[in-house]
Amino acid sequence: QLQACGGGLVQAGGFLRLSCAASGRTFSRYTVGWFRQAPGKEREFVAAIIWSDGTTGYAASVKGRFTISRDNTKQTANLQMNSLKPEDTAVYYCAISSRNMYTHLNSTYDYWGQGTQVTVSS
Repeated sequence: QLQACGGGLVQAGGFLRLSCAASGRTFSRYTVGWFRQAPGKEREFVAAIIWSDGTTGYAASVKGRFTISRDNTKQTANLQMNSLKPEDTAVYYCAISSRNMYTHLNSTYDYWGQGTQVTVSS
């Protein structure tokens, strides 16, 4: 089971840090991804990290503002979100892919967390 937390309400230009933890498993053999879904829109890729070697990738819309990282001790995948914009408002989900390779495709992720709401006010 994946648990995402850290969402909230923030003003434009502010920051939030999301965390994703897994109960009953470690991330060592997975790719961890963050996705988001805004009202009326499809779920979209945000960022991913290959746990085994730390390779990361980002959607163009967040590159340079968001940073995905891993904490091997705590077994959490974190998403630092800076310079937030109103268009970043969405429910953010973490997911894991057993393919252990960089992927931005929803269909390649096997397990999904319940989501955490991020709201950015203008």
